[in-house]
Amino acid sequence: MNEMINYDEFNRQEWQEFHGVKSPTAITDAELKQLKSLDDEISVEDVRVIYAPIRHLLHIFMHRFKDMQKSKAHFLNKPPHNSPFVIGISGSVAVGKSTTARLLKLMLTRAYPQYKVEQITTDGFLYSNADLEAKGILEKKGFPESYDMGKLLEFLSEVKENKAPVKYPKYSHQIYDVVKDEHNQINQPDILIIEGINTLQLPKSQRVYVSDFFDFSIYIDAETDDIKNWFMQRFETLLDSAFTDETSYYHKWALGSRKAALKMADETWEQVNYKNLVEYIEPTKNRADLILHKASDHLIDKIYLRKY
Repeated sequence: MNEMINYDEFNRQEWQEFHGVKSPTAITDAELKQLKSLDDEISVEDVRVIYAPIRHLLHIFMHRFKDMQKSKAHFLNKPPHNSPFVIGISGSVAVGKSTTARLLKLMLTRAYPQYKVEQITTDGFLYSNADLEAKGILEKKGFPESYDMGKLLEFLSEVKENKAPVKYPKYSHQIYDVVKDEHNQINQPDILIIEGINTLQLPKSQRVYVSDFFDFSIYIDAETDDIKNWFMQRFETLLDSAFTDETSYYHKWALGSRKAALKMADETWEQVNYKNLVEYIEPTKNRADLILHKASDHLIDKIYLRKY
């Protein structure tokens, strides 16, 4: 059976026709440069052709979401519950999830100045490196068992209940670990964007899934060889920036043999990231409302919108 049977497929030319009302404020190249992740690429053209229609689509889903909240409250004969509209973004390591999340946050903030829009990553819900080492799964960091799913589900439940403020663990990509005794917090957002490799996964030990809390979900897709190239390019960029920064996780690799460092990164891709992608991340693709497929130049060349 065709795994995409439940999706309508569009190319760039077709998708740009669904732009709806344009965003009230244009986004500049300088702003995009600040938004994008290391070695990720995105253009003003992509914002116009791809992301403007996505913003319009999100408007439709949010309108339906708010109407449903009001109708349900009317049915229960009680005041409407002000619950945030939650957008989940998933995909492989190095595929550009963070760039998409930051761009959507900017576009939604400008389109809806009356709403509070916030964005988080699920990285903070990883067990600490020390805990992963104690569990004997440090080499499986990023796999489903490396996340404290109970804590993540509790966080999402409090967010949907609109409690305030809601704290969540702070993660540092500088040290490649959860920051001990430090937290971030969100305070009653109207729209919350959550990005992470595990946002659409179905953990075996849970009866409630992360995606149960989503009102719209996006999967960022690309060919495996392209993702690996982006991962290796990002690793080299991190090495180049870590020579004088002793706090960086990549500092020791930057000072040593570049050949040895690249060999380590290649092994990490093959043994960890590729395996995680094939076994746990990619199989969740068909749970997303929208799939964005990137070509080797980072441009989105195919868009898949769920039919039902």
